Amino acid sequence: MHFGTGQLVLGSRSLHAREAGDAGWRSFTLRPGLALRLSDHAGVGQLELHDDAALLAVWRYTLGLQVQAVRLVEQFERQIASLDHRHTPAPAEDTATCPICSSPMPEDSEECPVCARELQTPPSTWVLLRLGRFAKPYRWQLIIGFMLTLASTAATLVPPYLTIPLMDNVLIPFQNGQRIDPGYVMLLLSGLLGSALLAWSLGWARTWLLALVSERIAADLRTSAFEHLLTLSLDYFGAKRTGDLMARIGSETDRISVFLSLHALDFITDVLMLAMTATILFSVNPWLALVTLLPLPFIGWMIHVVRDRLRHGFEKIDRVWGDVTNVLADTIPGIRVVKAFAQEGREARRFRDANQQNLAVNDKLNKTWSLFSPTVSLLTDIGLLVVWAFGIWQVSRGEITVGVLTAFIAYIGRFYGRLDSMSRIVSVTQKAASGAKRIFDILDHVSNVPEPTQPVPIGALQGRVTMESVGFRYGNRAVIRGLDLEIRPGEMIGLVGHSGSGKSTLVNLICRFYDVSDGAIRVDGVDIRRFAVADYRRHIGLVLQEPFLFFGTIAENIAYGRPDASRAEIVAAARAAHAHEFILRLPLGYDSLVGERGQGLSGGERQRISIARALLIDPRVLILDEATSSVDTETEKEIQKALDNLVQGRTTIAIAHRLSTLRKADRLVVMERGRVVEVGPHDELMARQGAYWRLYEAQARRVDDDGDDRETVPAPTHAAHPAGQD
Repeated sequence: MHFGTGQLVLGSRSLHAREAGDAGWRSFTLRPGLALRLSDHAGVGQLELHDDAALLAVWRYTLGLQVQAVRLVEQFERQIASLDHRHTPAPAEDTATCPICSSPMPEDSEECPVCARELQTPPSTWVLLRLGRFAKPYRWQLIIGFMLTLASTAATLVPPYLTIPLMDNVLIPFQNGQRIDPGYVMLLLSGLLGSALLAWSLGWARTWLLALVSERIAADLRTSAFEHLLTLSLDYFGAKRTGDLMARIGSETDRISVFLSLHALDFITDVLMLAMTATILFSVNPWLALVTLLPLPFIGWMIHVVRDRLRHGFEKIDRVWGDVTNVLADTIPGIRVVKAFAQEGREARRFRDANQQNLAVNDKLNKTWSLFSPTVSLLTDIGLLVVWAFGIWQVSRGEITVGVLTAFIAYIGRFYGRLDSMSRIVSVTQKAASGAKRIFDILDHVSNVPEPTQPVPIGALQGRVTMESVGFRYGNRAVIRGLDLEIRPGEMIGLVGHSGSGKSTLVNLICRFYDVSDGAIRVDGVDIRRFAVADYRRHIGLVLQEPFLFFGTIAENIAYGRPDASRAEIVAAARAAHAHEFILRLPLGYDSLVGERGQGLSGGERQRISIARALLIDPRVLILDEATSSVDTETEKEIQKALDNLVQGRTTIAIAHRLSTLRKADRLVVMERGRVVEVGPHDELMARQGAYWRLYEAQARRVDDDGDDRETVPAPTHAAHPAGQD
């Protein structure tokens, strides 16, 4: 433990080290198989250099240099990986793997069948028409915006028409020796200026109005998608990634907003400009107008071909971008686990691989787009050249004047410019269609826990829970089979059994997070599927093994189920949950901020806040899911006191692997493979020497083997039933 100044330097080909007192440097040539491992213990960091056979060197440092050490290891791993890449032959095409999940990739396929679990269909631009129901509340603003667009477009077409008299009546006669009429010239120039100012003012008004409307449409779409998402059952969330859902509701709605406020407006303007310009061209000279339209069939055919490729391309881009956001959504909330297992490099590689896949898909799409856009420009330039040639020929024959040809060229510049703009809008339209499809996938999804058409009003619940031949399946796998159980009002039931026996699933069914596949669950004799979901769950209190706290104050978290609760009610709930004392020790008491997911509080403190939250809503049915399994003995005693206050007078269903937490249960329900195999008090079940006895004995042996002196098995005491109870 003597420290001195040393140096560790990573070069392009070697790792060099010189410790305090050394006269020279030690060098280690970088090669495949070399590994630099980082660890720390008791405030001292350690770097170990290994190869496949032995430990080559060890360097220790104070943790003040931890940031530099982590950077060194990351760079070392990158350089070794590059050496591995150079020395390893490229895999054959038939053994390609997905950079995200490392699954085998089919030949000639850019898409991993494991990552793309859903059957994906390319979005059609017709899906954008479904935005009409969100635009309906703003129809009058849209009508006004359309009229402003029509007027501003017409105003922009005035200047080219004024060039005809300006050329034929002013400039050409002047070249032939005639005198210029200043008043006539000022009139024409005033017309040019006036039309420009009118087009500017109308364009500003329509852009501002339609931008406001598009933002509101996107906001309504975002709100509707999120509100509908909240109504979906848990099985939907189990099949989706958090990052993907965030991207859909966040970035996709922003993309649609930009499309509606900018590109859709430009598209309408382009269509009006083309229609009006074509009308003027045919009215001036039909033959020259026909020559002007020659490139249109070729451009239309190209748009059709490219649109199909873009449809598939943007749909793939959305999916691979979802992979990028999924890595973020996994890593950031789980950053403590990442750091605890020193997997920063691995997560960085996951993100880099996902980002690289996103880059590859974008590169392929950009390859198509980069060819399409210049080709359209080339066709319009050729069209302009043909118009010049045909126009000069007509001028030479005296069929049109120079002024008419000049106006034609001016109109054609606008015509081809809008045509080029319309071809470019294909890209943003397909992007918006892809985003709209992903949002409507959420809106079209029907919850597996539907609301009843005529819900039964919930009065004062007694809390009698009856399960009749209940069955439940996850897909094709039966989890609960033919389960019958009746829980009396105010009774405490303990659910015990091995992992996978169906305890948590049964609780989820009682909470109606899922609906039963067979049979029925009744509360006070009424099938819970006949209650409105939100009304029913307001009478259910839930305390989980890992309580979830939101970013906000302690008081806001306790009052989450009753936001209108007074401070006195919040404090009373905290006192009953044995949380008041530790809350007062916090810097701001009940107004102290809780970090995301309860960061800054211990597990026991989070659990007691969770119990206070359940107490505040005063539920008739209480669910305790492993409420004390992850805390120490002293904390468990505090939580147990809080639970004693919580269960009084309520129908309680408690899940526990640690049997001591069920010592006050009226009855124990033993489950195996989705069925109830035993029901009764502790003493009775022990006397039977059945499934519960085996669980009890196995846990007792485990305690003896571990040398644990805590009370782990329930005492043979049972709470008496309230008077008048069945």
